[in-house]
Amino acid sequence: MSDHAPNGDASAPHQLTIRLCGPRGFCAGVDRAIQIVVLALKKYGAPVYVRHEIVHNRYVVEGLQARGAVFIEELHEIPTEHRQCPVVFSAHGVPKSVPADAEARNLFYLDATCPLVSKVHKQAMRHQRLGRHVVLIGHAGHPEVIGTMGQLPEGSVSIVETEEDAARLQRPGEGELGFVTQTTLSVDDTAGVIRALQERFPDIIAPAAESICYATTNRQDAVKQAAPGTDLFLIVGAPNSSNSKRLVEVALKAGADRSLLVQRADDIPWHEIAANAVIGLSAGASAPEIIVEEIVEGFRERFATQLELAITVEETENFPVMRDLRDVELTNADMAFLNGSA
Repeated sequence: MSDHAPNGDASAPHQLTIRLCGPRGFCAGVDRAIQIVVLALKKYGAPVYVRHEIVHNRYVVEGLQARGAVFIEELHEIPTEHRQCPVVFSAHGVPKSVPADAEARNLFYLDATCPLVSKVHKQAMRHQRLGRHVVLIGHAGHPEVIGTMGQLPEGSVSIVETEEDAARLQRPGEGELGFVTQTTLSVDDTAGVIRALQERFPDIIAPAAESICYATTNRQDAVKQAAPGTDLFLIVGAPNSSNSKRLVEVALKAGADRSLLVQRADDIPWHEIAANAVIGLSAGASAPEIIVEEIVEGFRERFATQLELAITVEETENFPVMRDLRDVELTNADMAFLNGSA
């Protein structure tokens, strides 16, 4: 821990320490997905349709709606007269049937699938192409898992969520097995599931490269560093955000007395926070920095707050948008929104 930044009178009775994690918040895949929607709105005008939430964050979704994005669940919801308007597929990825459906409807679509999710799709397809049954380690029903399963023929994928699932899994047929993982899982829990699979099926074949994304690993590592000795660990994120929920679990396992997932400062149980508490604070990969700042300010209004930074690594990854959108100029306000600071 370093970079102490006291706020208020250090001798005041209501002191409090916040351990602020870094990296936190937006990752390169989320940055790219939000950029695609904003750039499409600038280039083509409103409306721009978005199939499902572009990322799992209500603040981001509402900000894009205010700019002219229209969120839909399925492509048939796009009115006939708007078929030439862009439709964006979310960062979580989609089954192959979705772009096929868009083409059948003569829709103009932009695929905002995170490149790291696309890598998992390719890993799964390679397993299947080589005759292996695919074991997908992930959470059933999550959009990323649905998208990955949708790259392969029906019946060629088995989902495993836990070590117990791995122990119960039956080999389908006599062929080889290969596994891939959802990108946003707990690094430690996934390692346990992989060990259980390898114990049950010693011949199971791993993907050519790690499936858990760098941002998931980095955010979990920072939380592990900050969690020991904290009275409460706050994770900014949405209830349907897999990577955010995993951060809550990681904080508890790493030594936090208590950990909560919050979407805004209003979700914090302020009346339960005692003076002299140590608070951990991080944010999932789809949570904007402005909410972190809102929460820090909420503490400063109530306590003499000291900020400690728990930084494990600096992230420099950048995933460029598709070529057709790279010439679009953005305003300062657009940039602030994309940076999560507006």
